[in-house]
Amino acid sequence: MRTKRKCVFAGSFDPPTLGHKAVVEACLKMFDEVVVGVLVNPQKKPFFTVEEKLEMLALDYGNEPRVRIITFTGTVAKLLEQEGTSVYVRGLRNATDFDFENANFYASKKLNPALTAVYIPCPQELLHVSSSMVRNSLQFSTPINEYVSKEVEEYIRKRK
Repeated sequence: MRTKRKCVFAGSFDPPTLGHKAVVEACLKMFDEVVVGVLVNPQKKPFFTVEEKLEMLALDYGNEPRVRIITFTGTVAKLLEQEGTSVYVRGLRNATDFDFENANFYASKKLNPALTAVYIPCPQELLHVSSSMVRNSLQFSTPINEYVSKEVEEYIRKRK
């Protein structure tokens, strides 16, 4: 019997974007289960509440049984241990993302030597997409439809 292939994709998802969605869709081609971990950092003031982030992620993945959405505090190294996997997925848009993620990888690897990073390049048409771009667009009342799914856009428009 084959071992279940499982990965963790963690972040703040403030809010979840089409870039995040592309990463999860790529993961579903490689893994049997994708754990989407929403980081709860009490030292940061997010734009959206944890509950709102969970609801938006559920709009994108609620019908996909291989995606499990959770919240966590602490390190990714600890989250991987809790989830019983060593595979940590990160999406990359550019060299800046790579440098940032690689530095985090080596720090996390010291905490969990079994950690394996999987870097997924962003689709070219989404290179400009980021959660901060969505937040900026919302502050200036400009369109967000090219940054988030239709379901998430409708959710945000009703809430904000």
